[in-house]
Amino acid sequence: MISTLADSMGLGATDPAFWMPLLMMALLCALILGGVLFDGFDIGVGLLLRTAPASVRPSMMVALSPWRDANEFWMLLALGLLLSAFPFAWGAMLAHLYVPVTITMLGVMLRSVAFEFRIRAATERRPTWIGRFWLGSLLTAFGHGMLLAFVVTGYKEDSPSIWFSLFIGVCAVAAYALLGATWLVMRQQGAVQSLAVAWARHAIRWTAAGMVAVSIALGLANPAIFYKWSSITRLIMAAPVWFVMLCCFVGIDMTLVRVIRPKYRALAWLPFALCLVVYVLMFFGLAYSMFPFVILDNLTIWDAAAAMGSLRLVLAATVVAVPIMVVFNLMGYRTLFGRAP
Repeated sequence: MISTLADSMGLGATDPAFWMPLLMMALLCALILGGVLFDGFDIGVGLLLRTAPASVRPSMMVALSPWRDANEFWMLLALGLLLSAFPFAWGAMLAHLYVPVTITMLGVMLRSVAFEFRIRAATERRPTWIGRFWLGSLLTAFGHGMLLAFVVTGYKEDSPSIWFSLFIGVCAVAAYALLGATWLVMRQQGAVQSLAVAWARHAIRWTAAGMVAVSIALGLANPAIFYKWSSITRLIMAAPVWFVMLCCFVGIDMTLVRVIRPKYRALAWLPFALCLVVYVLMFFGLAYSMFPFVILDNLTIWDAAAAMGSLRLVLAATVVAVPIMVVFNLMGYRTLFGRAP
């Protein structure tokens, strides 16, 4: 597939003009996926603060403290890489994404400010900052859902697309809440764990509905993607993926029902792990569907890439800085799994 694509562009697969934009996009996708997975449980716990009893909200915030700095790293680096390696994509996309980007940025900033100010605020003011952290988490998750919906529909701005983006925004809130709730199921015990089980069982249905809606809309909105997945060969490849995702959803729901029983407590990590599997599979399905376009049928990876001189500079900085930063942050996640001490 890669060789055929390179030949169609009049380039060789080993030509830097071909593989450097491809490498940058692969790294960008890895950073976005890291942000969804690792910052996702952080956002999810923030979303659950409003429904949690006031007495447990401070402990939920404290539980996030060891990973807050590492969680913010992924999306910031992804944004920097997008701006530097694919400047033409950023300009073309931003023209259609002012509303969801603004919502997301407001949410990210409010989350960061609220988390830091809660630590430094007087005791009587801390509930206010916890509420603002919840609001920031809600804006961030909803903005991410709207961004996904606009990308899936090819940045259409008609009435059906607007309603679809609002629906996916709600489903994205549920998806992040599911990730946060399953993380709490794994980390906490007692009342908080029981509450997290209830939250997760409510969120899982909206999450599944959103994933199905995105998959259907992606095929209906673009004939090329529909054709890509409708051939017998691709259907045979896709069927096991959908089956695994279905099994993961069923496994999450069945485990949540049993995990609060003493003999099943050793499986408390399983719902969170299965959530990660589902989100990874969904992400790779989206990436495969859109490849090689950044904007469907309009802008390819190579059209959006910066000049070769700029790409070489970005690649040199990436090779030096990114591995160090990724290793440093991954070391912070060593205690992410398992029961809180």
